[in-house]
Amino acid sequence: MYVSFDPWSPAFVADPYPAYTALRAAGRAHYFEPTRQWLIPHYSDVSGLLRDRRLGRTYLHRFSHEEFGLTPPPAAHEPFHTLNEQGLLDLEAPDHTRIRRLVSKAFTPRTVERLVPTVERLAAELVDAFVASGGGDLLAAVAEPLPVAVIAEMLGVPEADRALLRPWSSAICGMFELNPPEETAREAVRASVDFSAYLRGLIAERRADPGTDLISALIAAHDEGERLSEQEMISTCVLLLNAGHEATVNTTVNGWWTLFRHPEQLAALRGNHALLPTAVEELLRYDTPLQMFERWVLDDIEIAGTVIPRGSEVALLFGSANRDPERFAAPDTLDLSRQDNPHITFGAGIHYCLGAPLARIELASSFGELLRKAPGMRLLAEPEWHPGYVIRGLKELNVEL
Repeated sequence: MYVSFDPWSPAFVADPYPAYTALRAAGRAHYFEPTRQWLIPHYSDVSGLLRDRRLGRTYLHRFSHEEFGLTPPPAAHEPFHTLNEQGLLDLEAPDHTRIRRLVSKAFTPRTVERLVPTVERLAAELVDAFVASGGGDLLAAVAEPLPVAVIAEMLGVPEADRALLRPWSSAICGMFELNPPEETAREAVRASVDFSAYLRGLIAERRADPGTDLISALIAAHDEGERLSEQEMISTCVLLLNAGHEATVNTTVNGWWTLFRHPEQLAALRGNHALLPTAVEELLRYDTPLQMFERWVLDDIEIAGTVIPRGSEVALLFGSANRDPERFAAPDTLDLSRQDNPHITFGAGIHYCLGAPLARIELASSFGELLRKAPGMRLLAEPEWHPGYVIRGLKELNVEL
């Protein structure tokens, strides 16, 4: 039954959707021995479990590793886990509530609206340079630098230091893949140490000379009585950088790759740029950048008669849920004008992506600039996929104008 679900296979990573179809047809919860996880492929279950408080991104707020029946991570991995486990994404209430309340002030509709001119200016500059050079790798030239620059500007990272951020982020995100090898762990630990040291220095600078950036705002909130440790501040900044660009980068290049494979839809978009808002949502649904979101079962749950006991881990298959015919009409058809599109690419519940409004602005800006300034853009060579499955994206996307 699970032969087709092989997240380490390049063929599966390139096109996991037939395997998802088979998983949905076979049932609603499947135990996958290689990762010791329960695979959840249906939209209704994924959506419901994202909101279910019997599950958590962590269990350490209620149990020790031993009480939960798990072995503590190796001591050598401690810098990564310290960094990761103090971030917003891997915390539960009350710590999650406290930190999210502080950080959400940077992502209010009014705050995000004020960022629109900055995002549009950065997108225009990147696309102008890309067009002037006659094309090339869309990932390196446009998709990657735009969200990194936006988040770095929000955090107050000097422009000269921004080249450091993506390699650190990439190394840390390698640990979110399934059963990562020890070399990946070593790289993640090194990046965690270096990234943390860099941010510790930046926080010290902002304490001495505050600015209008998010780090200065978090320091001010702490000084005004909001409880926020320096480690929580560092972990939050790393999470914002990682989450704030990985999905946007991959949605951009995966989205253009999808459009090149659907020339009639691309022609419709080129002919009517007013389709852009629904096109962005459909590209987010059709080829989801985050294929899987993992959660721990804190109290027994039941799915269609299958009891999943406390101590288990569920793998919520976003990519499968977004192609579930029980929720989406003709889910395997790319329809850039799709109206009924409640995709779960940005999650749901208390861990819903804070940066979703900003990601949508970045995507609309970069796609819009390329549609206007590179109307004849076309693929030069079929791209290769990164080996990672959980955060799924192309290595590059070479185009000519």
